[in-house]
Amino acid sequence: MSDIEKVKQLREATGAGFKDCNLAIKESGGDLNKAVEILRVKGISKASKKMSRDAKEGVIATSGDENKISVIEINCETDFVAKNDDFVSFAKELSELNNQSESDLDKLKKSKMSNGEIVEDSLVALIAKMGEKITIGRVKTFNNSGSKNFNYLHTVVKDNLSKLSVIVSLESNESSDVIKTFGKHLAMHIAASNPLSLNSDSINKDLLQKELELVTEELKNSGKPDDIVQKISLGKMKKFKEENALLSQAWVMEPKKKVQDIVNDLNISSLKIKDFCRLKIGE
Repeated sequence: MSDIEKVKQLREATGAGFKDCNLAIKESGGDLNKAVEILRVKGISKASKKMSRDAKEGVIATSGDENKISVIEINCETDFVAKNDDFVSFAKELSELNNQSESDLDKLKKSKMSNGEIVEDSLVALIAKMGEKITIGRVKTFNNSGSKNFNYLHTVVKDNLSKLSVIVSLESNESSDVIKTFGKHLAMHIAASNPLSLNSDSINKDLLQKELELVTEELKNSGKPDDIVQKISLGKMKKFKEENALLSQAWVMEPKKKVQDIVNDLNISSLKIKDFCRLKIGE
């Protein structure tokens, strides 16, 4: 096999450019396997240089069913790369592996992909080929006995890849079309309303403290007396909790009612919102 044919084969196998492949063939003395290793090392070098860049584009990949479902964020620098066939294929396969590993990132990165390489090596090769920073972001798996999971995708890129994904887990002794419809609608509500937690008691305490400090400072700067500042602050914090806790939010499809009111109206005693997850690219 001539060097030109080896360069062509190396390019097809790695996706690297002609110049890099040509140099690797020369450096390896014509050994294709060594040339692949040389490119991998160079790819790692290139990838490390790209890690300082921002990667705020990408996709949210969702895989599974109502019994077990997972979501994973794969970030890149541009929407152009997010729609690239190689990136899309990587994201879709990574999504399936994430569901198998139940969002254990250490286990996921060591999982073997269809090309025979482990995830972290395939990621390095993809970075070298795309020329952008690509990272694995947030992950979550719902695999709770006795619960049914419902999913909503917004701004779909392709198949199970989207810019925003919501999963909500409902617990009930019943299985009916009413619950399925509510599950779908609730996932859409979460997509639109972006709650911080299930109820007000579970909102992050540090976040609440920061919000209180901001509200208090704003009121003090307006010249109000301390006793009035304290009274207004309490009212504003109560409203903040109501607007950011799922159960106390106004139902998007019937704003005069709260989400908890909608649950009560269904009159299914065993129905309970157990958990939810909302992932959006760029947030």
